[in-house]
Amino acid sequence: MNSLQRNFNTTHPVALVTGSGAPRVGQVIAKHLASFGCHVALHAYQSVKDANATATAISATHGTQTIVIQGALEEPENAESIVNQVIDRFGRLDILVNSAAIWHPTKLEDVTSEELFRYYKINTLACWLTSRAAGLFMTKQNSGGCIVNISDWATERPYLDHAAYFPTKGGVDTMTRSFAVELGHRNPRVRVNCIKPGPVLLGDQVSEDQRKTIADSTLVKRVGTAEHIAHAVQFLCENDFVTGSFITVDGGRSIFSPDGLQVGMNTG
Repeated sequence: MNSLQRNFNTTHPVALVTGSGAPRVGQVIAKHLASFGCHVALHAYQSVKDANATATAISATHGTQTIVIQGALEEPENAESIVNQVIDRFGRLDILVNSAAIWHPTKLEDVTSEELFRYYKINTLACWLTSRAAGLFMTKQNSGGCIVNISDWATERPYLDHAAYFPTKGGVDTMTRSFAVELGHRNPRVRVNCIKPGPVLLGDQVSEDQRKTIADSTLVKRVGTAEHIAHAVQFLCENDFVTGSFITVDGGRSIFSPDGLQVGMNTG
């Protein structure tokens, strides 16, 4: 058994990854966990076709079981329903990765209350609700469980035109600490941590000059990959002495600003 399987005392831990339908970070995390023997629940809203293709590929490659769950996270009742569907299917839930999020640039004066509320519903409230549903179930398991939230490196250094996005991600940071206390008090084998990605998976609209600027804004002088984030998730699932903590996976971007350069980048 690998260390992840030993931690959860099963050859097939069960992992739910929200926002794992589209070919972005969440999907790579799901594939990576499957490579360690996890049965995987992929969650998608609009990217169900991609999620189904990924589920088929995971099962064929790793011989593990997969399910696809569809649901719009801006509808609060769907968050708990998604978790319950996984538990009903597998009878257990060992890992929850809250990867689903929305973001797009909007000037401060153009942000509407409706848009702000939608950000909070998807980026913050849904994360809170899935964490509560999964976490309270995990406290009843002898093996506990592990929740990993995905935040953003720039909650400490926000950039322009994302005044709706960053407050909702900052809420995830505080939520991580709070849930680590709440759930760990009930069962010390339940842990909650957070990953703060930097520039990874740049969009096709990013020019070569922009890519170089972004790479130069890191200490390692390159853009990261979704696999870097997935590996951090693996670490947090394996290391059972880490809870309430944050791992910044950004190539040093959060501590380095060459010549005062400020580069805004979305992750996900």
